[in-house]
Amino acid sequence: MPKYHIEQYRELLDQLNKTIWSSAETKFDEHQSVAAQLKLLEKAGYRVQRGAAGIDTAYVAELGSGKPVIGLLAEYDALDGLSQQADMRQHTPRPETTKGHGCGHNLLGTGIIGASLVLRDYFRDQSLQGTVRVYGCPGEEGGSGKVFMARAGLFDDVDVALTWHPSTMNAVMTGSMLANIQAYFRFHGVSAHAGAAPHLGRSALDAVELMNVGVNYMREHMEMTDRVHYAVTNTGGQSPNVVQSYAEVLYLIRSKTTESAKTLYDRVCSIARGAALMTQTDVEIVFDKACSQVVPNHALAELTHQNMVTLGLPLRTAEERDYVARFSATVPAAIVADDPGQLPPDYLPEIRRQLVGEHPDGDFILPFAPQESLVCASSDMGDVSCFAPLVQLQTACFALGTQPHSWQWVAQGVSTFALKGTLYAGQILADTARQLLSQPELILHTREELNRRTRNRPYSCPIPPEVQPKLPIKS
Repeated sequence: MPKYHIEQYRELLDQLNKTIWSSAETKFDEHQSVAAQLKLLEKAGYRVQRGAAGIDTAYVAELGSGKPVIGLLAEYDALDGLSQQADMRQHTPRPETTKGHGCGHNLLGTGIIGASLVLRDYFRDQSLQGTVRVYGCPGEEGGSGKVFMARAGLFDDVDVALTWHPSTMNAVMTGSMLANIQAYFRFHGVSAHAGAAPHLGRSALDAVELMNVGVNYMREHMEMTDRVHYAVTNTGGQSPNVVQSYAEVLYLIRSKTTESAKTLYDRVCSIARGAALMTQTDVEIVFDKACSQVVPNHALAELTHQNMVTLGLPLRTAEERDYVARFSATVPAAIVADDPGQLPPDYLPEIRRQLVGEHPDGDFILPFAPQESLVCASSDMGDVSCFAPLVQLQTACFALGTQPHSWQWVAQGVSTFALKGTLYAGQILADTARQLLSQPELILHTREELNRRTRNRPYSCPIPPEVQPKLPIKS
């Protein structure tokens, strides 16, 4: 084993991953997950700031001093409604919780901590100059934790930001992701006896339904890459003989840029006001959160890809190959064959299909092919990418064909296959950070690309200053 290799921390990181996975804590409530990370970081000599940006489960941990500043972005929040027992190949919820790590953020956080431990060793023995800063970023799922951290100025002096995401194959992201806005629409009407005096009632539920109908008609007149999703979070009760005086719907609105997302959001707001007008109800619009589009950086992506290729793929055992094959069998074969691995559908489709056919365990590295492509999902790392050149690495941690936000991903989250992909990602990120620290001139090329893409425009936070993160109520 090479001297500076993440493998020496396998046991520690395996336990950390299992702690985060089993805790399965959702946005801004990730206390056990954060405590386990900070224990390792403090023991490794990192200087820790808890409660960053006024969020209990956000943190900043530093090693070294001065420039350049390399930021590592950790996530560790779970999703509600995705409870699942480990290694089970059918939907089998855990009886003790409704939550689960259906996006692999248990692995994401673990890999970042692994990278930080390797970087500690580099600092100790190679006299590196600069700062490694680990950002504990809560609430990526529906909370936009990094955006609140950005608004607080925590990324102002970062020179390069590195992160990764568990996937079904190994690649470096080169495209963008959508900006988004999330808001509650709360309708207030008048209750009445639905049989004896319906004319005296004004239904808030009718208003929600009319709003949803109006938005659905709007879909024909949006950009092809725009997305609008909703969940009815309060129907006004379960008594059909009562005119519902209150109802609530939560909307998530996505578009290519923060500006176009705002335009689409304004259209949705107009539809909500129209629904209120039609039903003679009142609507309260409560802005919840937002995030910016991801600014790609091909120079940094290529550097990271080179380190991935240099390191080479992790060795998989026959048992691990059989493990992922059995999970791939839980989804249709056509989905496995066309699995984009969280990349845009147009990213090397023919090469990707060929490699998937030849390596059904995802044991390949996709060629580096920078494109101005778009993943029609969102991430709050977009706001960090407005401050600093940012790269997101992907490594194979899950069976081909299985999808994010699914029980299959939860089930595979503590497997040795997933852990090997996590260690692989951590080592690549550590090696990339070391290269940037020892050759800071490389950062200049990435910064030039960022300035060109943003046209040197200053960052504008998409969340209004009066909006605060929706923190859990303390009991």
